[in-house]
Amino acid sequence: MRFLYLPLVLCGLARLSAAQVAPATDSTITTITVASPPPLGLTNETPPKKSMFAPSDKPSFIPVPIAFYQQETGFAAGVAILPVWRFGTDTTVRKSNARLLAWYSQEKQTTIQLTHTIFTPGEKFYFSGELSYYDLAFNYYGVGNNTNKDVESHIQYPLFVFDEKALVNVVPNLFVGVRYRLTNLGEVELRDTEGNTFPYYAIPAEQREGGVSSGVGPALLYDGRDNVLATYRGNFVDAHMLFNGSALGSDYKFNRYQIDARHFNPLFGSNNTIFGVQFLGQYHSGDVPFRELGGMGATLGGSLYNNAYLMRGIYENRFRDRQFTTVQAEIRQKLFWRFDVVGFMGVGQVGYKVSDYTFDGTKVAGGLGARFRFNRRDRLNIRLDYGVGSGGNSGIIFAVGEAF
Repeated sequence: MRFLYLPLVLCGLARLSAAQVAPATDSTITTITVASPPPLGLTNETPPKKSMFAPSDKPSFIPVPIAFYQQETGFAAGVAILPVWRFGTDTTVRKSNARLLAWYSQEKQTTIQLTHTIFTPGEKFYFSGELSYYDLAFNYYGVGNNTNKDVESHIQYPLFVFDEKALVNVVPNLFVGVRYRLTNLGEVELRDTEGNTFPYYAIPAEQREGGVSSGVGPALLYDGRDNVLATYRGNFVDAHMLFNGSALGSDYKFNRYQIDARHFNPLFGSNNTIFGVQFLGQYHSGDVPFRELGGMGATLGGSLYNNAYLMRGIYENRFRDRQFTTVQAEIRQKLFWRFDVVGFMGVGQVGYKVSDYTFDGTKVAGGLGARFRFNRRDRLNIRLDYGVGSGGNSGIIFAVGEAF
């Protein structure tokens, strides 16, 4: 899967992040100047505009270099920009964040991914979504829960994604509103014939030419997490439906029903050990194109699964079908200074119908990870995970933020 290397010394990153929030010390000298009163009938200059951010909560746009290697891309390099901020001075309002990742590879592949989670002042409104462009190569194994690892096609396609949730607060932590998602898939190309071409030609010809999926529907969110970047305690439930059809410019008519539920709590009476668990189910009806099927082994991030990484240790969309269900859990343990360690495990299954699920068909993935707290004030971690999974899969994943 993906092998990445931090191009900066972590200590240097720590100093850089500390510099963003360095407070004034008691030895700071303050000079007071008494201005002469203005002439009669005149006023002083217009006072400066009041900032919409508290002094300690202004977003930082300092780029972080990234570099990695993987078989499909070769060497790649880019930057990440990770602003975190709070609107206003009310500290009961949770902080908003955005994440911009951009990289280009030796094999002329690219990703530009912008995601965001925004709480407006007073948490009256909530916005979350993605605006991204991908041009990536993948190993494609076809559809189903029992595809063969040795039967893979090497494909590449460009993909544009726009996804946005706009919700209004109705009671504390509960938001309701609407979600819209657009994916524009370009031509799906067969990169070479070194692999098996059968999975590629099993994709319907009209889908290989690309197409648009455009859907809208109601969304409900309960978010009681204390921090959305690295949660210590609280619950999260996201449920939505998307109805795709020609009236919205979609080339395909299908429906999606998705629920994402998470729970977090400290163990042993302190925040040094955190337990987290997530259930996610994505279910479809109608004419679902292959790219929109539920996929096990989700390691691209993005808004599809609310920025979660699922079944770490299984290749991206290694198993895909109309119905997808997974559960994952992890324990996050503080070590020392800015370093933490994580153990994680997940189970899941895909099928044409939920009734097709079998106990023997359950896929398993798990592994260990390291965390470096790049921004201690906002709990923003740099993550390195190694996972192994069913079907002879394994891989290293480097990312920003927790897996869920």
